[in-house]
Amino acid sequence: MESAEIRRRWLSFFEERGHTVVPSASLIADDPTLLLVPAGMVPFKPYFLGEVKAPWQRATSVQKCVRTPDIEEVGKTTRHGTFFQMCGNFSFGDYFKEGAIRFAWEILTKSVADGGYGLDPERLWITVYLDDDEAEEIWREKIGVPAERIQRLGKKDNYWSMGVPGPCGPCSEINYDRGPEFGVEGGPAVNDERYVEIWNLVFMQFERGAGTGKEDFEILGELPSKNIDTGLGLERLAMILQGVQNMYETDTLRVVMDTATELTGVRYGDNHTSDVSMRVVADHMRTSVMLIGDGVTPGNEGRGYVLRRIMRRAIRNMRLLGAKGTVAQELVDTVIDTMGQQYPELITDRQRILGVALAEEAAFLKALKGGTNILDTAVTETKAAGGQVLSGDKAFLLHDTWGFPIDLTLEMAAEQGLSVDEDGFRRLMKEQRDRAKADAQAKKHGHADMSGYREIADAAGETDFIGYTSTTGESRVVGILVDGVPSPAATEGDDVEIVLDRTPFYAEGGGQIGDTGRIKLDNGAVVEIRDCQKPVPGVYVHKGVVQVGEVTVGAPAQAVIDVHRRNAIARAHSATHLTHQALRDALGPTAAQAGSENQPGRFRFDFGSPAAVPGAVLTDVEQRINEVLSHEMDVHAEVMSIDEAKKQGAIAEFGEKYGERVRVVTIGDFSKELCGGTHVHNTAQLGLVKLLGESSIGSGVRRIEALVGVDAYKFLAREHTVVAQLQELVKGRPEELPEKISSMLGKLKDAEKEIEKFRAEKVLAAAAGLVAGAKDVKGVALVTGQVPDGTSADDLRKLVLDVRGRIQGDRAAVVALFTTANGRPLTVIATNETARQRGLKAGDLVRTAAKTLGGGGGGKPDVAQGGGQSVEAIGDAIDAVERMVGETA
Repeated sequence: MESAEIRRRWLSFFEERGHTVVPSASLIADDPTLLLVPAGMVPFKPYFLGEVKAPWQRATSVQKCVRTPDIEEVGKTTRHGTFFQMCGNFSFGDYFKEGAIRFAWEILTKSVADGGYGLDPERLWITVYLDDDEAEEIWREKIGVPAERIQRLGKKDNYWSMGVPGPCGPCSEINYDRGPEFGVEGGPAVNDERYVEIWNLVFMQFERGAGTGKEDFEILGELPSKNIDTGLGLERLAMILQGVQNMYETDTLRVVMDTATELTGVRYGDNHTSDVSMRVVADHMRTSVMLIGDGVTPGNEGRGYVLRRIMRRAIRNMRLLGAKGTVAQELVDTVIDTMGQQYPELITDRQRILGVALAEEAAFLKALKGGTNILDTAVTETKAAGGQVLSGDKAFLLHDTWGFPIDLTLEMAAEQGLSVDEDGFRRLMKEQRDRAKADAQAKKHGHADMSGYREIADAAGETDFIGYTSTTGESRVVGILVDGVPSPAATEGDDVEIVLDRTPFYAEGGGQIGDTGRIKLDNGAVVEIRDCQKPVPGVYVHKGVVQVGEVTVGAPAQAVIDVHRRNAIARAHSATHLTHQALRDALGPTAAQAGSENQPGRFRFDFGSPAAVPGAVLTDVEQRINEVLSHEMDVHAEVMSIDEAKKQGAIAEFGEKYGERVRVVTIGDFSKELCGGTHVHNTAQLGLVKLLGESSIGSGVRRIEALVGVDAYKFLAREHTVVAQLQELVKGRPEELPEKISSMLGKLKDAEKEIEKFRAEKVLAAAAGLVAGAKDVKGVALVTGQVPDGTSADDLRKLVLDVRGRIQGDRAAVVALFTTANGRPLTVIATNETARQRGLKAGDLVRTAAKTLGGGGGGKPDVAQGGGQSVEAIGDAIDAVERMVGETA
């Protein structure tokens, strides 16, 4: 069965059973903690964490995933790979253990003719978590798996959490017996090479606390809503269904190795060394295509570096196999043809993917030739000196000058019997990054090296800015800088700074941020521009990344700005001028501009004021601004001498430097300022201005933040909705809301104080009585009991610790209290130091109690917490704790 058919059957099976088919998310993770999506459940993480309510109760997906912690191991074994597909089915408060187990068994064992995968039930082995009796019983009693093919494993293997406080729970894994040729019998607990895991069912039923590692964390209790997260490795199932030895021999990877054979004449299986290279090529080229397809481009940081690293490793291994020319075209086409059956967008986007891959290959082959010579020389010199370690500065030179990832240098050095001074390399990399950060922080160029920019300015002269009247323009590339150094060319994936002879891009200045957009060359190259700056007077530097092709000095180009963004910034800038004038009218000339920043749809304005601006004054200023908008005043600009501008009463920004000729922006008869920024043509284009508030940013300086246009409207719409909801809640008119809500909050605060006081008194009273009723069990003071229903977990914990602290002397003490919360039993158990010396640990006692209650729990030796399902079993749980104390003490 081909991989595409495995995927189709999965989605069809679960869709027919009420699951919503969710398309695979991009490999670019929508999560600041991740570079790339490493697991099938990542796109569903917000739903499992309760951050967002899931839009469905049941869902299924086949998610693209990339894991890269052990890239250097890929190829050396048949088990390591970077790209894989994870088939998942998910339940959000719907079905739980039995439903997940039944679905899994059905699709795996149902005949191929009936839409299943047709696996032999006799070859499936099951693992469950140590104390997950419920799952074990379902497998044995409901599914019919013999007890001898069900094994219990510990937390390390069969318990899941995200590694942080939040949902967690036991797992149940389905393993396939590949037969005696793969090793000894005994099940997955003995041999995971023969009994290969194909599916993991995660039962999210508990909440975990803080801790480290896979086992050291406390179980805080049961989740209010139980969820299911399962993951079946498509490649592993394909390996079984296609009857091959490992995932590299499955259809989507073997075809890539076949192409490598056509290009090199080397066959897979000839010898171990060439097989390693074949596997590297197959895995890395498939991963590269999938990453490029999702928008990743090769670079020197983050996910761009991951892509560059694996692409260059694949290309070099093709060289080791004997390839002489370029190979990316054929390999990429093969991957697209085979993976395109599952992801048609790869076929649609073929030319763009090829463009990125070919450009990276060309750049690397050029670097490989020069870098290999440098490396060979360094190896020869090191060996001649009797050394066995290649110096860190040589590795850094290869990385910085020739684009050799450190992993490539490590591999090439190892092939010649040398190790590499990685610590020295990483120290030099850190120093370089620190310098780069310092330069970035000196964006205004007070400390950065200006020599490269001045060199271009001296050769090409000043840039002709045409952005006041045009949003596009024909121009010519007069300078390129890579890493701050002038360069004749830049290739795909390079971070570049480009200087044009004329440009519509506005360079950051006067409080207005720089334009973004694109520069397109006649040869088809495209540069995405992310910012525009003027590091030296008169020179506009376009900062961006080469997306496609090669950019060369002297090439004709078309510069195109992001018009929608520019217009939004222009509205913000014109609004800033109106705000400045309205403030001066209200507060006097001391409210002079002290800085500003104009962004799309919003701005901030800094001004001088010895004290906070009263709310009533701010309201008047806002009203005045919007009245000007309704008057539909024209906005125009003209260039004049600085003296003439002063005579006309134009306002100049404090601290700004002006030349003899200045640009004056006039808004009707309301405002006149010296300004080099871009503006609207009429105040009606602003639509609406909303001042969000003002605050202090320093002695004598205040800051107003505001929204403009659609952004202002959206804000007011949200405010209106909130006010309407509050009116409904408190049954009052808008003007009555502040007083009513203030009164309600005061009453609530008083009530909370009374409740807390009562609760503390109640807990204190209970503690004294419980201590008095302590039992002596083999010299251990044992306090057990059930406190009133509804006692919170926090209060129960405080009570247990208070009781433990009241037991005098060096007497061993165990305190085990129970309550009912939300219809379920809850227990907290604590032991003192003397008791722990006698082997009485709170975590062990809680697990015994929780098992009796039909649940689970855990914690530290001194205090632990657990829960369960059966309130009626609390008495039995108390007895179980007492028996364990007697047996252990």
